[in-house]
Amino acid sequence: MGACEMRNSIGREGLENPFLGAFANVKESIYKPVKTDLSRHPERDLSLDEIIDNLGIKDGMTLSFHHHLRNGDFVLDMVMRRIQARGIKNLTIAATSTFPCHKCLVDMFEDGTVTKVITAYLQGPVAKAISEGKCRDICVVCTHGGRPRSILEGELKIDVAFIAAPGVDKDGNLTGSDGPSACGILGYAVADAQMADKVVAVTDYTADVVNKPEIPHHLVDYVVNVDSIGDPKGIVSGSTVITKDPVGLKIARDCATLIAHSGLLKDGFSFQTGAGGISLAVANEVKKLMKKGNIKGSFASGGTTDYLVQMLAEGYFENLYDVQCFNLDAVESVKVRDNHIKIDANKYANINNPDNVVNKLDVVILGASEIDLDYNVNVTTGTDGIILGGSGGHADTAAGAKLAIIVSKLMNARLSCLVDKVTTVTTPGETIDILVTDRGIAINPKHHELIEKLKSETNLEILTIGELKEIADGLTGIPEKLETSDRIVAVSEYRDGTILDVLYMV
Repeated sequence: MGACEMRNSIGREGLENPFLGAFANVKESIYKPVKTDLSRHPERDLSLDEIIDNLGIKDGMTLSFHHHLRNGDFVLDMVMRRIQARGIKNLTIAATSTFPCHKCLVDMFEDGTVTKVITAYLQGPVAKAISEGKCRDICVVCTHGGRPRSILEGELKIDVAFIAAPGVDKDGNLTGSDGPSACGILGYAVADAQMADKVVAVTDYTADVVNKPEIPHHLVDYVVNVDSIGDPKGIVSGSTVITKDPVGLKIARDCATLIAHSGLLKDGFSFQTGAGGISLAVANEVKKLMKKGNIKGSFASGGTTDYLVQMLAEGYFENLYDVQCFNLDAVESVKVRDNHIKIDANKYANINNPDNVVNKLDVVILGASEIDLDYNVNVTTGTDGIILGGSGGHADTAAGAKLAIIVSKLMNARLSCLVDKVTTVTTPGETIDILVTDRGIAINPKHHELIEKLKSETNLEILTIGELKEIADGLTGIPEKLETSDRIVAVSEYRDGTILDVLYMV
């Protein structure tokens, strides 16, 4: 990528390949399987050090890792420290997400072992170091659906994929559902296994047979046993409990009322929500309405919490499509329930996969650190410009769902979620439909019929987004503009591979 003066369709100056619209670049998937010898079995009698030496890893290669163990992952650290000790430099790390447990990469930025990161989510020391310009090259914050698209279509070439595999059977098939480090699902690692030149499964549990394997043996080159691949307790991160805050509960009730009057809450309803306290409260209010109306949903999806598992078990949805478990109840559920279905990231959210799950969603409930007057949403950086997360599936689900609803307190810690212009565009405003806050609800003007319906049928406080921002400004004042350097440290990449925005060093 090179510097460019072009503006994209949301007015952001960026790099080449500018974003032109949420659906301007959809094309027929060109993925063709490259590993077609189904008789292949992995080599299993080497140590991790011997495997690393056999792989012939060289300067400039791209290595991938997955994050299903989230902040409990041990594999990236154990692999990368061995590679660093060999003096290999200028590596790109294509990790599906990074967490505080991956802080070893910061040292590797400083000595040149790692010079670029491609990921859908960053949290902790790695995120801060990239924001401060410690990584030499421009990093990429992609989406969970954009990542497999780029791998399967050959844009992102992976030299070696290291897969933390909780369970491996006698043939070399991999599962997330067995062993002491069970994480439930390996959905984000499937594209890596399909396309990487070499695939190394790192495991702490082998058996003749394992539960629901999702990566077949013919995709794997090596299996290595280690003492432990991770701590499953680290899978649970952030809030996964329904809020008890009266303000959050009001937001949830208003959001559920809105959904009920949208015409979408009926038999066959499909739904996704995040793990935050307000989002789970919305799910609880929707559950009450489904019970009252005797409504049977078709599916729920996404990263899965115990709350969605409960709704599945109680019959509110026929199926639960799961690409990532957010807690241990979900890990157990996907192991034992046939209608709790493992999917990979390509099936979940690849824009060029015509059968992707997010395109079948009726409603998705999402959060925001900032939202602006054009409904653009930021969940990538804080108001200080430091990276605090990333799209994950945010932009994917917003584009796919019939209604993408942001739920947020209007102000938090004396800061408003509403701004003139978001610090970083994670999700374009054309795909965001509604903002529900404690002080009122703003609906994208394209939904004029829904606006009139809600005004006539409910007591909800329906405002324009400008009116809502005036309320916020009156309560918090207008914040000072963030000052940054002119050095670009990362780009915010849309699910089709185009560039939404750039992130500057702070």
